[in-house]
Amino acid sequence: MIGSTGITASTLGGPRQADGTCGLATRQADFARAILDPVKPPPAGLIGPDGHPSEKRFAVYRNNVVVGLIETLKAAYPVVRRLVGEEFFSAMARLYVVAEPPASPIMLDYGAGFPAFITRFEPAAVLAYLPDVGRLERAWVEAYHAAEASPLSPAALGHVPPGDVPTMRLTLHPSVRIVRSAFPIVSIWQANVGGNDAGTVDIDAGGEDALVARPEAEVEIRCLPAGAAAFMEALRAGSPIVDAMKKGLFASPRFDLATALRGMIEANVIVGYDLPPVRSMGAA
Repeated sequence: MIGSTGITASTLGGPRQADGTCGLATRQADFARAILDPVKPPPAGLIGPDGHPSEKRFAVYRNNVVVGLIETLKAAYPVVRRLVGEEFFSAMARLYVVAEPPASPIMLDYGAGFPAFITRFEPAAVLAYLPDVGRLERAWVEAYHAAEASPLSPAALGHVPPGDVPTMRLTLHPSVRIVRSAFPIVSIWQANVGGNDAGTVDIDAGGEDALVARPEAEVEIRCLPAGAAAFMEALRAGSPIVDAMKKGLFASPRFDLATALRGMIEANVIVGYDLPPVRSMGAA
């Protein structure tokens, strides 16, 4: 029985394979292809309660599956949905569902490719910032479901000798996500999230890089200062502070190390650190 539509797979029939599976894998693959393609007929072997094939019942089930996946995308991308409107979003999401069906039974994973799909979706091209807003919302979902970790207190970091700070490696919270954009995506998100009244955002005001993290119960989105995104990305890749600082300065000559570190401490995204081993006096 499939859902509440009364469709059954008659004995999961078909010729029995050498391993005794009765072609189940083939039947399941045919079903998966047909369920998201309205042009395809129901797979052979599916029958209704009367023992006969039922295209109408299969169409109901197909629609329920597609609608369910669209609702999943609506929940994951509320700001994108608000920016383009209900009708446009539903049409775009339906095409995405057909193009990229779920690859996992875990719905948390579904929709990761939606921002990239928006980039390729020509009718959305007039909103050049939309894919980056989508990336920001995907980062929110990932941060929300990331592992827990306890942030270090400022006092703990204060015990590090100043001379060791340049070579120190920082461990960031597992929820940390960095989204860099040529558009003011944090301002756009803040103006449209939840029940906020969408204010006027100057799209030409310049780009904004976002820090997305869930150090405690709630996901927080902060706008990063110049160069801080490159700095934090280098830290997350394992670079010591001195090398990460070079990345920040390369990204922007306005990068300020003290400002970046202070912002990270305030955001509670530092959960650990490593210091280089002490060299002996005779070390080369």
